[in-house]
Parts: sequence; structure tokens; C-alpha cells
Amino acid sequence: MITIGVLTISDGASKGERQDVSGENIRALVTQLPTAIVSAGAIIPDEADQIAATLREWCDSKHVHLILTTGGTGLAPRDVTPEATKAVIEREAPGIAEAMRAISLQYTRTAMLSRGVAGVRGRTLIINLPGSPKAVKECLEYVLPVLPHAINLITEGPREH
Repeated sequence: MITIGVLTISDGASKGERQDVSGENIRALVTQLPTAIVSAGAIIPDEADQIAATLREWCDSKHVHLILTTGGTGLAPRDVTPEATKAVIEREAPGIAEAMRAISLQYTRTAMLSRGVAGVRGRTLIINLPGSPKAVKECLEYVLPVLPHAINLITEGPREH
């Protein structure tokens, strides 16, 4: 069983001012993994401390295998998801982020503005997806097939957190 956390980072969605379409897209797409279950979910504002605290809790207390974030990866001053994620992870997995940017560049030049990162904390893989529902779908569909193998590599052995 692969447990998944879906974390939407959006000032507007956290206030109920807009629908969380990207988070809904993630939930729909991960059902393609036969043994996956979304066991954690939240919508929070673009606040680095709150993002980092949620990531730590889901990794260390809820023992989620995979956390997929959406939003806060661009160049706007409020886009702090990569910084919050880097403060939490122990090892980066740059190939995942690079692959997502590469596939997105096939659809739009603005993909080069994405700063999303991926990495590991303990036995949890964290991946920053863009905020756009279209980009979430393109990126997640591309990396989804390798995620069970990545999670298997990460989760072998006892949990450290």
C-alpha cells in the first residue's frame, strides 16, 4: 500500500475563494497506482513555516510514503513552496523536478519559470508540482509510472522518523 498526501498551497483556495482543481486532479490521477490511497490532504496558504510544518508532520507522524504538493513554485514573491520543501528534505531528487520541467516545456515556455523541487525526508518522497491544473496533469502523468519504484527504494528498511 502506498499512502499519499496531497498538499495544495494557495492563498485563494485556503480562504475558500477558489476551487482546488489541481488538488482534485492529483487525487484523480494517483488512482492509477493500484495500491495507492490518499491518506492525508490539506489546503494551506503560501506561508513557508506552515508548509514546512505540514510536510514534517506528514513525514514524521503520519508516515506518508509520497507527498505531492501543488502551487507556490513560480517566481511570485508569495511562491515559497521550494524553499519550505528544501528546509524539510534530507536528500534532493533533482531528476524528478528536471523531468517535469522538460515535459512541461513541450507544452509551454513558461514552464522554465517553475522552481519545484523533489526530495526525500526519512522514508517519504516529496514532489512539488506546479499550481496549474493543466501542468499538474502533464507532470504527474509523466512521473507517475516511476513513483512505485522510487517509493520502494525509499521505504526499504525501518523508518527513521
